[in-house]
Amino acid sequence: MNFAVGLKPLLAEARSMESLEKQLICPICLEMFTKPVVILPCQHNLCRKCANDVFQASNPLWQSRGSSAVPSGGRFRCPSCRHEVVLDRHGVYGLQRNLLVENIIDIYKQESARRAQGWGQDGAVRGWGQWGRGARGGPVGSGPSRRPLHAKAEQHLMCEEHEDERINIYCLRCEAPTCSLCKVFGAHKDCEVAPLPAVYQRQKSELSDGIAMLVAGNDRIQAIITQMEEICRTIEENGRRQKQHLGLRFDSLYSILEERKKELLQSIAREQEEKVQCVRGLIRQYGDHLEASSKLVETAIQAMEEPQMAVYLQHSKELLKKITDMSKVSMSSRPEPGYENMDHFSINVDYVAEMLRTIEFQTEPLGEDEGDGPMEGSEAAADEDRLDSLEAPEAAEGQ
Repeated sequence: MNFAVGLKPLLAEARSMESLEKQLICPICLEMFTKPVVILPCQHNLCRKCANDVFQASNPLWQSRGSSAVPSGGRFRCPSCRHEVVLDRHGVYGLQRNLLVENIIDIYKQESARRAQGWGQDGAVRGWGQWGRGARGGPVGSGPSRRPLHAKAEQHLMCEEHEDERINIYCLRCEAPTCSLCKVFGAHKDCEVAPLPAVYQRQKSELSDGIAMLVAGNDRIQAIITQMEEICRTIEENGRRQKQHLGLRFDSLYSILEERKKELLQSIAREQEEKVQCVRGLIRQYGDHLEASSKLVETAIQAMEEPQMAVYLQHSKELLKKITDMSKVSMSSRPEPGYENMDHFSINVDYVAEMLRTIEFQTEPLGEDEGDGPMEGSEAAADEDRLDSLEAPEAAEGQ
């Protein structure tokens, strides 16, 4: 949101009220006209009290109303145009009242009171304070406690040196408010002074311009902060995606290693099974021979225990032949020395481990003619497909 745009209508309305206020300033007391307001023949206006003070100063021998003697009228000069004003015997009380100006003053005071009340209740001052806040919420103004632009002070500051004199001028050299007596014969008699309302309006205008400048600066800072926050979100998103890419690449390496490990284990298992089957076959062969030989030994022992010679001789020849045949059976088949050794299945992965330890990120993007050729492109495409498949469920959950 551009806060400077929202500030312009308020500033324009404030300047219009300030312009009206300048037209309602008495050139004598430099304050707003105090009723009754009289209009001079030259069409300039004065507070009747101020006109009376000027008239008394110009005609010190003129007696005030209510005296027994009725003197003739006096004269004085208009403080604005120096036109000579001739009065009748009624003095300044004979000047015509300017009811139009008095009505304008009443309307102005009502509007100022309404604006003051509106600023306190409707949050206009709070809005001013918010426009003056920066991106981190630091206040420039004083928030709701600030006074409206056109609220007149209920009490006037009095001069410290001249207790009965109001502070109504501003010393430009000393940059301090002071009173008229200080300018005439006091500490500021050699200084250049200006009416207090003029300096007040000028500095207030400068402050308003400064506020507008700060608000515009805050808008720019807020835009920069928003841009940098977007950069942070982009960095986080890119980092998350690259982490997923890296994880997929290492997962593919794990898959290759697992697949190769499975192939080598199958080779070892095949040879292991072949050798074990061969040895187990020999074990069965030797077992059968041992069982037959044991039975033949038992039969021979039983024959030797036969007491009758005729019966013995009937079976001895056949028994001797079986023993001779059994002893002639060759049992030389056996595994060769080192047959059980499986050391030829050992592998050297030192160079592979060293190569894995040297895996680093690419410092520069690979060109079209560089890289690992079609395999690299296929792996990248596969990674993209896998990333899309991983992100699709997350997006569905987010919705």
